[in-house]
Amino acid sequence: MKIIDRLSPAHQALFWQILRYGISGLFITACQAAIYWTLAAPVGLHPQVANGIGYLCAVAIGYVLHNAFTFRGHGSQSGHAARGFRFVAVSLVSYALNALWVYLCVTHMRWPEWSPIPAMIFLTPAVVFGLNRQWVFR
Repeated sequence: MKIIDRLSPAHQALFWQILRYGISGLFITACQAAIYWTLAAPVGLHPQVANGIGYLCAVAIGYVLHNAFTFRGHGSQSGHAARGFRFVAVSLVSYALNALWVYLCVTHMRWPEWSPIPAMIFLTPAVVFGLNRQWVFR
């Protein structure tokens, strides 16, 4: 018997939702990074402008992907305008959390530039998953 079969149906649904969230997140992150790099390196835009454009594209891609794939069948499927607004609000929380990790680790603690990356990979997505599941795609 598989371990997942021992879980309740609600926990099984949550497990698959977390797995889809991870897959979606990797794709969305790859898209943002590709857009950022393309605009910053070959095109020559200022890195912060390229990052901002990549972030905006990732928000749009993320909303579509999370709505259709990650949180499909979870909660009500009505109210796309309100859901879209809540999704943008959560994405701003994500952006702010990552900025906080950079400030705390690099600016305040004077640690290396890579030091906020673990928090960006593990803490921010955990908070954002909870907000998306409980508030955006409810």
